[in-house]
Amino acid sequence: MTAGFIAATVNGWLDSIRTGGANVTAVTTAYVKLHTGDPGAAGSANAAAGSTTRVAVSHTAPAGGAMTMSGTAPAWTNGGTSETITHISVWDSLTAGSCKYTGQLSASKAWGAGDTLTLTSLGVSITPVAS
Repeated sequence: MTAGFIAATVNGWLDSIRTGGANVTAVTTAYVKLHTGDPGAAGSANAAAGSTTRVAVSHTAPAGGAMTMSGTAPAWTNGGTSETITHISVWDSLTAGSCKYTGQLSASKAWGAGDTLTLTSLGVSITPVAS
């Protein structure tokens, strides 16, 4: 799988715009998790071992079919496992919950014991958008 929206997320959006469809429940807080490879269709594969914590992230209001990270940049401290971070997943809960989308970092990041990794940008978009 390439990085992107989880099928259940997209199906929920589509269901909300069909006749008789269900409303989508808004995410109260989004949380980012680190991965050492493609998170897969459920967002749970290749989880980083250096920190398994999901960290809260805020997004701007969507405009033009896109939104970006806002507010405090999420950061993780490696608890002792050297690894290379390549992907992230974004969830609707600090623990358990549902993965909403995944993304690949623009460049892999070697992450050693005691190092802090800070996500400095995050953008997500849906295309095409009629203009």
